[in-house]
Amino acid sequence: MSSNDTDLRDEKPQFVLPLVVRIERDAPPSRTDALETAARAVLEILTDDRSLGEGEWAQVMTDWQDARIRKVVRRARGAEWRRAGTLPGITVTGKEAEVRVFPPVPLDGWPKDLAKLQVSGTDLDDPAAPGPVPDGAAVLWLNPELDMSAGKAMAQAGHGAQLLWWAMSDADRASWRDAGFPLAVRTAPAGEWPALTTGGLPVVRDAGFTEIAPGSCTVVSAFPGTV
Repeated sequence: MSSNDTDLRDEKPQFVLPLVVRIERDAPPSRTDALETAARAVLEILTDDRSLGEGEWAQVMTDWQDARIRKVVRRARGAEWRRAGTLPGITVTGKEAEVRVFPPVPLDGWPKDLAKLQVSGTDLDDPAAPGPVPDGAAVLWLNPELDMSAGKAMAQAGHGAQLLWWAMSDADRASWRDAGFPLAVRTAPAGEWPALTTGGLPVVRDAGFTEIAPGSCTVVSAFPGTV
């Protein structure tokens, strides 16, 4: 991308895609399940009828994608989660995780019930190592050298899923969507990361707004059935 392209994107009105993960104090989801659920939530809103054609979210989805592709993950529990559920959006469930994704909002125009939710505190763990990648699933490989909070990693997984969707053919998109967007998030083996980032697969390079340095490669997306 040229510097002129970057300038044009920066000059457009900036929007952010809000994602809210449910983290109850006594029953937090596992980290990997939350990451995978967030990635599927992004795919669900990208392909929802309300985001396409003359749909009610179509214009704001276009405006968001014409500028910087920002995503912010916040956490909620109890009454906060219930209030978030009353706003227009899509709730996606994983094995135990619940993530609600909302149509993009202006950077300084968050709905009150979302603006009050905290970004911090999304540090989640995996009680057990993630299992093998399911057959036919896409794989979102995380950079093994970066230490990201769960919230940051959820946003990056969402970016990876979005880049993969853009890179697919129409036929592959239809097959993946019909299958329910099977995907897995895994940390790449350290020795394989350089080859992943240079192998022609979609690569997420972070803008550096939070946590990590600008230009850091965070996720490499592998097409379904290739791993």
